[in-house]
Amino acid sequence: MSAALKLNLISVEDYLAGELVSPIKHEYLGGVVHAMAGARVGHNDITRNTLLAIGTRLRGKPCKPYTSDMKIRIQLAGKYRFYYPDLSVVCRSNPRTDSFQDEPAVIFEVLSKGTRRLDTGEKQDAYLTIPSLQAYVLIEQESPLVVVFRRSGSAFVREVYEGLDAIVPLGEIEIELPLAEIYDAVEFTPEPSEDE
Repeated sequence: MSAALKLNLISVEDYLAGELVSPIKHEYLGGVVHAMAGARVGHNDITRNTLLAIGTRLRGKPCKPYTSDMKIRIQLAGKYRFYYPDLSVVCRSNPRTDSFQDEPAVIFEVLSKGTRRLDTGEKQDAYLTIPSLQAYVLIEQESPLVVVFRRSGSAFVREVYEGLDAIVPLGEIEIELPLAEIYDAVEFTPEPSEDE
């Protein structure tokens, strides 16, 4: 008879309560909690630029942008997941007392060597199951390139926007997002490998 490893799963309630007092963020996958790593300056520059561009365009409109401090809750196969995307836009918000959102319209992730596999794999697969999600936006760091997975009926269509003159149409939230603003004052240098 073999010994099986028994995981001590954390309840959703304990996870949410812990996140309110934790000095570091954790993502939650069906009872298993994973600590999140910090980000480099380039990643934060792109995230800040994108938030400013979106926030300015959404001022006075019903949809609101949220930073990476806002979790997205997803239910898959009867289990909950909570992820912290780099940015999200929500048009139908949860109550103000919640520490997460259930109905994002658009989710943004800034890709890095350390997160690319997760952002284009597990997270993408989970995000694209959210009924309210209209677009999943992946932003490159090393060159001006944005990939959008846009809802088209019951599927998502991949669109690529490249170059500083390109503009990402986000009619779902009634804005357009110029790559020149996303990458304002960003120096394009290869990201160091994780062991550097």
